[in-house]
Amino acid sequence: MARSDDQPAVPDVDRLARSMLLLHGDHHDHDERDASNGSRGSESWSKSRDFANDPQRAAAVAEASRADREHYLTAGLQPVDCRFCHVAVTVKRVGPGHTAVQWNAQAAQRCAYFAEVRESGGDTARTKSCPRLGDSIEHAVAEGYLEVLPDG
Repeated sequence: MARSDDQPAVPDVDRLARSMLLLHGDHHDHDERDASNGSRGSESWSKSRDFANDPQRAAAVAEASRADREHYLTAGLQPVDCRFCHVAVTVKRVGPGHTAVQWNAQAAQRCAYFAEVRESGGDTARTKSCPRLGDSIEHAVAEGYLEVLPDG
C-alpha cells in the first residue's frame, strides 16, 4: 500500500467497508416496506441513499465523505524518524494512550527491530510495535516536534 515516494498510501476505505459488510453483514434485519403501498419494493434496499436524482446533493455528500476520510485517516500525521535505525514513518499523537503510526513498506522492511523479529522466525504482523520507534516518538513529543492533538 506504500507509494514509491515513501508517502503513506491512503487506504481505499470504501473497498474495505464493502468487503467487511460482505464478510460480516450489517447485523440488521432488512424487512423494509415501500412507504407508498406497504409492500417490499422491487429494488434492492440500500443503507444510504445515492442521491442519483439530485446531482448537487450527491456531489456534496461525496465531498463530505472525502473530507471525513482525510480527517480520520491522514489529518495530523507528522513524519518521525526512528533515532535508532532512521526509518521514517508518519505519526499522529492524540494522547498518551493513543498514537497512530502509518508505516510504509520501506520503513517496515528497514526497521532493525522488525528485522530481528523476522530473523528469529517471528511474524512482524503479530508484533505490537517497535519499542525503539516508540522511544523516538516519545522523544519527538518531549522535544515539542510532535504535537499531541486534541481528541476528535
